[in-house]
Amino acid sequence: MSKLKLDLHEIFNRGQKIEDALNNIIQEAVQRKIDIVEIIPGKGSGQLKKTVIRFLEQKHIKQMYHRIDKDSKNFGRLFVRFKH
Repeated sequence: MSKLKLDLHEIFNRGQKIEDALNNIIQEAVQRKIDIVEIIPGKGSGQLKKTVIRFLEQKHIKQMYHRIDKDSKNFGRLFVRFKH
């Protein structure tokens, strides 16, 4: 099972860079037929995690992946699962 990882700690306060990074990793996962993308927005206030989920729930993005799982042991981590 192949996996990609995106850690958003470095760009947490740069709105367009966050969206670009998310878009790039989703596109890469689709093109390379990656099974899982791990996104780490961090724990913080939860605002970045909400931004990530809002991005992933856009209609044109949502149709590219199968589902989102929240890590039950780590609030600051999401898994985007793909079916190819």
